[in-house]
Amino acid sequence: MGETVDRERIAAAVREILSAIGSDPDSAELASTPFRVADAYAEFFAGIGKDPLVLLSDSVPVGDDTGELVLVRDIALRSVCEHHLLPFRGRAHIAYRPGRRVVGLSAIPRVVETLAARPQVQERLGEQIAQALADGLDPRGVLVVLEASHGCVADRGVRQTESQIVTVASRGSLSETTEQAAVFALLGGSEGPAS
Repeated sequence: MGETVDRERIAAAVREILSAIGSDPDSAELASTPFRVADAYAEFFAGIGKDPLVLLSDSVPVGDDTGELVLVRDIALRSVCEHHLLPFRGRAHIAYRPGRRVVGLSAIPRVVETLAARPQVQERLGEQIAQALADGLDPRGVLVVLEASHGCVADRGVRQTESQIVTVASRGSLSETTEQAAVFALLGGSEGPAS
């Protein structure tokens, strides 16, 4: 986990932050905090430098016997906003219309997890997931719907604790409005994803 993360440098930086806000990083309450933060950052950013296409390389050729749609909904999503380094969390719903290949269903949440484990913005994350599936599986269409609550919106600034950000990224046939409407209906509403 987090091979690219320099834990010692993170711990030193956290000590400096604690000092800068007027706390004593050597106090009994905070002495272990820099190392806990370093371990957390190693987990949060474990996707840096990892290629999500590797997770799709074990696809299965299926020809015309694929069915019309593969939908994996309610994938737990956690990332860190690159603007304030605060977490955002929610759900990802991934649909694709298979071409000649399908992938094991656990690969799709792993792609989401890998791409989310980097400093991110939700809009780019959805596009990266859609592109990874398009490149890795060559499907007829891809639709990625992300719903998330952002720490930078809920815990600072406007403090909108109940707000949900919904983003949509699509490729191929699932870029068409009528095709998207059918997927949105499966997600729980004709107007868009369920809340």
